[in-house]
Amino acid sequence: MSKRDYYDVLGTSKGASADEIKKAYRKKAKELHPDRNADNPDAESQFKEVNEAYDCLKDPDKKAAYDRYGHAAFEGGMGGGHPGGGFRGGQGDFSSAFSDVFDDLFGDFMGGRGGGGRQRATRGADLRYNLRVTLEEAFSGIQKTINVPSSVACTACDGSGAEGGGEPTTCPTCSGMGKVRAQQGFFTVERTCPTCSGMGQIIKNPCKACGGHGRVQKDRALSVNIPAGVETGTRIRLSGEGEAGLRGGPSGDLYIFIEVARHELFEREETNLFCRVPVSMTTAALGGDIEVPTIDGGRSRVKIPSGSQSGRQMRLRGKGMPALRGGGSGDMFIELAVETPVNLSSKQKELLREFEKLSDDNNPESSTFFRKVKGFWDSMKS
Repeated sequence: MSKRDYYDVLGTSKGASADEIKKAYRKKAKELHPDRNADNPDAESQFKEVNEAYDCLKDPDKKAAYDRYGHAAFEGGMGGGHPGGGFRGGQGDFSSAFSDVFDDLFGDFMGGRGGGGRQRATRGADLRYNLRVTLEEAFSGIQKTINVPSSVACTACDGSGAEGGGEPTTCPTCSGMGKVRAQQGFFTVERTCPTCSGMGQIIKNPCKACGGHGRVQKDRALSVNIPAGVETGTRIRLSGEGEAGLRGGPSGDLYIFIEVARHELFEREETNLFCRVPVSMTTAALGGDIEVPTIDGGRSRVKIPSGSQSGRQMRLRGKGMPALRGGGSGDMFIELAVETPVNLSSKQKELLREFEKLSDDNNPESSTFFRKVKGFWDSMKS
């Protein structure tokens, strides 16, 4: 059975460019992969045919010979190709063909071709630090000093990992690629180089201070500016203050996560503050003035209207928390809690009983409630 034209196999024209040939191969390889065509007995042979065609057409020398002589270029030693002599036709060098496309499809994810070379100097990891501040500190803003346990560049080797600050050498196992390839059936599998751990370089004489890593563990004191208006969950990024890079690589970043502690007087809701203030029964009934605290440490005088009930709220404009990115401040809300007196003396009890006799018309909510209760009971009886 005669072989099909390689261009027909890939579904492209004879004048196709290298990129067009690669795109055509990628499409066919995905379409005919045996793992995706378990119900097609011809899928494997078609898959091999596609790889054979691509192995020929991706190589400029092979392609030139094929364009001139067709399949005869690879029969009987006709035509010249690689310096090593002859072309490998027949079944096609699938591992070479698929490896090219594997690099193209997954190269960026795996670190790219020759990724080991770019990984010689690896960026340090980002760090997280949880910082707790008081509500007063969140209101005014503050500068705090924190101690961060981290990896820092080794001073003995200037971060190179080599004794005396010497230069690493190219890994002989992977030739600086950081990866090694192994043939498994039809597939070429890439793995991290076991000799250099993917770095692409090795250090023959590691630094004694850091063991060849180029960094050591050390606590650092950092001054952090906490802006006014922060709230729980606010994140502050300090660029370059994270873990030191490996072998001279750039440092990571430090992320400070803010937690605002609960306050004994104020509750916060975004930029607004709430304060529950107890008032005496007489003050609530007769009205009067009270002093309430504000988050800035000051005092505000609030007028209590006569007849105020528990739960009544009054607003103090602009006495809340500042907005984190400007835009003014929130408000403070005073919630009244009318307090029932305890430990009454005999005289107080006597006066309250006398007051109760005279207060039938002074409790509108109670009168309304019990009128509704009476109506409910009457309806149940009927």
